[in-house]
Amino acid sequence: MIGGAGVAGGLIGFCSLAISAVVPLSAEPHSDPIKRIAFGSCNRQNRAQPLWSRIVADSPELWIWLGDNIYADTADTSVMRAKYRTQLQNPGYRRLTESCPVIGTWDDHDYGKNNAGKEFTAKRESQQLLLDFLGEPQSSERHQRDGIYTTYSYGPPGQQVRVILLDTRYHREPPGADADVLGTAQWHWLEKILQESTAAVHLVVSSIQVLPEDHSYEKWANFPEARKRLLKTLIKSGAAGVLFLSGDRHLAEISRLRRSDLASPFYEITSSGMTHSYWSLETEPNRHRLGSFFNQLNYGIIEFKWHKNRVVLRLQIRDQNGKTALQEEVEFPLPRGGHCENKKRQSNRTSGSGHIFPQFDQIDLAIANWISS
Repeated sequence: MIGGAGVAGGLIGFCSLAISAVVPLSAEPHSDPIKRIAFGSCNRQNRAQPLWSRIVADSPELWIWLGDNIYADTADTSVMRAKYRTQLQNPGYRRLTESCPVIGTWDDHDYGKNNAGKEFTAKRESQQLLLDFLGEPQSSERHQRDGIYTTYSYGPPGQQVRVILLDTRYHREPPGADADVLGTAQWHWLEKILQESTAAVHLVVSSIQVLPEDHSYEKWANFPEARKRLLKTLIKSGAAGVLFLSGDRHLAEISRLRRSDLASPFYEITSSGMTHSYWSLETEPNRHRLGSFFNQLNYGIIEFKWHKNRVVLRLQIRDQNGKTALQEEVEFPLPRGGHCENKKRQSNRTSGSGHIFPQFDQIDLAIANWISS
């Protein structure tokens, strides 16, 4: 059993929408390190769901919903509630919830309206229904705040994995050069979480893609200043081992942002299309893609291999037969002498302008200028 401590608290299982046992996330901080996480998105509750048996067979220690967990597409809470109930009653999904904890965020269709943001009038009611679906207790902070963002930590000190679930809907402005995605409170929360985190790996979950820039659909690149701020926030914080997880696109791919002014690349794994995919897609530009995309039904797996001084993450996209369609390995060094000591030592390194650059041993002038701008 992996250990999990959620900032918002968290009992994962069925709540008011269905009757079942509630599965708690253990708060024990000295449990074994996590070895396998599964995740996915774009799941129509009224379609065949052939992936659950394969996912359960993979024995993940955690399932993460990346958004579009159902297709509500309504402001009518009774309709939305019925659709969540349909999903909770799916036999394959029930087996998953009985085998591992479930956490997650939302995207537009479970939020209630295609491509919607802060203007959606039923967002507060929708929030409560999603949290009921996830089994979030009524006393949880997530029920009280504006938005569903939260974070959970798994594993012992030095080998801890922190999952950061962003909310890209509740406060999102219409796309534009200076438009915001997260809202003031969520930005401040994220900065605090990252600055205080002592985890070895940070999985940043965004329902929409962060790194891809070239396609015409929803993505952080439609909000260029917000995207720049997100990347700067991660770099400035000194958070170790950052990996983005995203959904939405009805395809799967693995992306890497490698630039001459970045001391270390950013990686992103996108898994989307659990009940339907972009089957007709033949080509789509993504300057950051590693290899090809996969446009059949899929789910994602991350396997963690912990070594003395490093952790290797095997990123996989698997098809409906459980076979690997895409794969990359990403290696992160483990903090020297314990993460708290290492982060304290790093925080003393600043640029000439007084900005802190804690994550990297060597920072060149180009990235210093980029962050300071």
